[in-house]
Amino acid sequence: MQEFSPSQETRLTIFVGAVFAFFAVAFGAFGAHFLKATLDANHTTETYQTGAHYHLIHALAILLVAALPLSTKVRRRLLILFSVGIVIFAGSLYLLALTNFRLLGAITPLGGVCFLSGWAMLALSMRPTHNP
Repeated sequence: MQEFSPSQETRLTIFVGAVFAFFAVAFGAFGAHFLKATLDANHTTETYQTGAHYHLIHALAILLVAALPLSTKVRRRLLILFSVGIVIFAGSLYLLALTNFRLLGAITPLGGVCFLSGWAMLALSMRPTHNP
């Protein structure tokens, strides 16, 4: 049996995805237990949960990117798009839920654009080719 020996680029992608997944689970649990009273008082539990949900989905997307046969350039761009999306989208929702500072909601869509751009790039990079 051949030993799995991922490239440094793949190892970095897996590392980043795993760290983001770890914190998504930690933030989700922290919000459900330790921050429950604050989130309930602010009426922002759903906002916080949305951040945690998208955080975890896109951490897993980064792990998917590590497993796919992509060029280094595409893999790097997807890693950046999904990572920036997590920080801006989920991060702004976490902060909005905790502080009720509504202006943070104005930057949330920028993270969503990063997510959408990443998914579009992934789809385009994996589209079937026509071989006559």
